[in-house]
Amino acid sequence: MAKKGVPDDVRERVLDRFAELNLIDDAAFAEAWVESRHVGRGLARRALGHELRQRGVEPALVDEAVAALPTEREEETARELVAKRLAGTRRLEPQARMRRLMGMLARKGYPQGLAYRVVREALESDGADGDDLPEPQLE
Repeated sequence: MAKKGVPDDVRERVLDRFAELNLIDDAAFAEAWVESRHVGRGLARRALGHELRQRGVEPALVDEAVAALPTEREEETARELVAKRLAGTRRLEPQARMRRLMGMLARKGYPQGLAYRVVREALESDGADGDDLPEPQLE
């Protein structure tokens, strides 16, 4: 509204009225955002929190919405993402497969330790020799 030249007092009255009518609810928005982006894009807590903060949601509401995503569900989603991409890496060397899959999870915000464990288990179950896989270099 500021960009459209709406006076401050009018803007404030409109936003207050919207809040009264529950048309503006950052907590509900944050919850819906976390659910939608986790299911739809497979984003992890860290990425979801980053996106919400970029959209101007208060840090306390971000933390609350992100904390509602169970750790088990985040890990399950990471496993599903790796399983979808695993076949496409079979022509690569084990180290390259590890890098590709770890990179995909990192871009989606998964913690390095979780990503390493999930990728290593998937590669081993796909027939990769555990001795051929690099050890994690956790920061």
